[in-house]
Amino acid sequence: MASRIEDYGLISNQHGSALVSKAGSIDWLCIPRFDSDACMAALLGRDEHGHWLIHPSEEIRYIHRRYRPGTMILETEIACGGGVVRLIDFMPLGQHSIVRILEGIEGSVSLDMSLVVRFGYGHYLPWLRRVNGHVVFTAAPDSLVVRTSAPLDVGEHDARSTVTVNAGDHVAFELTWFPASGAAPPPLDCLAELEQTERIWTEWAGRSRYKGPYADVVNESLITLKAMIYAPSGGIVAAPTASLPEEIGGERNWDYRYCWLRDATLTLDALMVGGYVDEARAWRSWLLNAAAGAPQQSQIMYGIDGERRLVEFDATWLPGYEESRPVHIGNAAHEQFQLDVYGEVAQALYEARRLGVPEERSAIGPAIQLIQYLATVWEHPDDGIWEVRGGRRHFVHSKMMAWVAFDRFIRLVEEFYPNETAHAEGLQRCRALRARIHRDVLEHGFDAQLNSFVQAYNRPALDASVLLMPALGFLPADDPRIQGTIRAIETKLVRDGFVLRYEPAATDDGLAGSEGAFLACSFWLVDAYAYSGRRRDAEALFERLLALRNDVGLLAEEYEPRSGRLVGNFPQAFSHLALIHSASVLANEELTPRAN
Repeated sequence: MASRIEDYGLISNQHGSALVSKAGSIDWLCIPRFDSDACMAALLGRDEHGHWLIHPSEEIRYIHRRYRPGTMILETEIACGGGVVRLIDFMPLGQHSIVRILEGIEGSVSLDMSLVVRFGYGHYLPWLRRVNGHVVFTAAPDSLVVRTSAPLDVGEHDARSTVTVNAGDHVAFELTWFPASGAAPPPLDCLAELEQTERIWTEWAGRSRYKGPYADVVNESLITLKAMIYAPSGGIVAAPTASLPEEIGGERNWDYRYCWLRDATLTLDALMVGGYVDEARAWRSWLLNAAAGAPQQSQIMYGIDGERRLVEFDATWLPGYEESRPVHIGNAAHEQFQLDVYGEVAQALYEARRLGVPEERSAIGPAIQLIQYLATVWEHPDDGIWEVRGGRRHFVHSKMMAWVAFDRFIRLVEEFYPNETAHAEGLQRCRALRARIHRDVLEHGFDAQLNSFVQAYNRPALDASVLLMPALGFLPADDPRIQGTIRAIETKLVRDGFVLRYEPAATDDGLAGSEGAFLACSFWLVDAYAYSGRRRDAEALFERLLALRNDVGLLAEEYEPRSGRLVGNFPQAFSHLALIHSASVLANEELTPRAN
């Protein structure tokens, strides 16, 4: 049975990933890629849908977890009546493997191991066979081989073991993926792989340049983001999980193992906060490769290699996390039209240069095409930042991001290509459109009765996305309309100290039920407080948000105050990106432009 969402830790090799529970169970494994069919899917069902449990046979006195400092190596220390054992979980970089090492610390501990592989998101029973003394699980096109010195009891579809670990012992289990049509790769030296994996991670973490307040928290979040980068392409997944519910028992369950253009600027900012220029450059390359074709064919998100077809289907054989149905695999939102992505791309290209990412001369061409196309569609309604499925509207955030697109293109040319007179005529048109969109938002997006910017034109419903106005430079924080918006959001969108995305009763998002507080929105309120000079309020809210991280520093998409639980996909890149940005704002190291 799946654990609470907040009871999981993430391990990754920057190709695929797994979630490991406090109880020592791997309940979600996508290998060899983040978006591969899960071959362990108990997270979205039950044990029978695939898990890998290593757990003491005797009563437990305590469990303590941590990541080895500066790494994605998860250590779980378990104390029992007979002694203390440490379970070390990691995915070696450069290998399609998971390694689990039992290390004896004190006395003697007996543990049971249960390995249940179910390919195709828990759907397909494997064929088990012994090959060269090891056990191979196969359901084409995938195979997994498990290697260990512990005795294995092999059943028709599963493998089990009981092992006693004494102080000083090391008992390793290696699980490696390979294509069913090929041969298993050579076995790993698990202790050597542990040493090498630790060295690579700590060397990377040690290069962080961030030394400001909350440095430990920021650097831990940077490591989490690094773990969600698909190394071959530089793309970063929104989360390594699929269909974890925004409401326990509800239908708001989406697949987040894809790359959203919406994360572009925050990702660049976060990586450059740490001084990780190579990763920022790789992300920009992914962005250009994915989105720099015909602007009218741009999508809001792509696969980790830039794939465009992210077909959504329901895994009907899975009961869902705590009976939250349906279980969605793939994401139909990739077909939506969202104006904000054009602003994100333009802003990312500008921010990359402003923050010191080396020039990509060829990027100016796609930027010009994007701006030319946006000039023809910015007045159209769209599906909005929250990907609602209740129909297109004139969302205020979308129009604001169209303004951002023109503003950042102007800045890009003026600051980095000032001598190229060929762009002069285009800049004049961009300046005129920038001013026109600004007037349009002020006229139609502000509700005088509410004294607040609203979600969509002529709709008196609040939306937290307008909190980004000061950060994006659309209006200064001390503008009375911004201050009125902050007060309105405090009154209507703050629940138990955290911020909802929008007013549920006033927003037809095409779905039943409700959701928790969206954590990125609460970080946006932190920023708005800080820009408004309300530093004490900003710090208090930031500390409340930090307290929501689980015992190994991870945040989900949302928080449900009534139950005190993290909900939604986990860990969520957007939450950690917003955390890093808020920490930078509180350190007076804002990465955002001044208001015009």
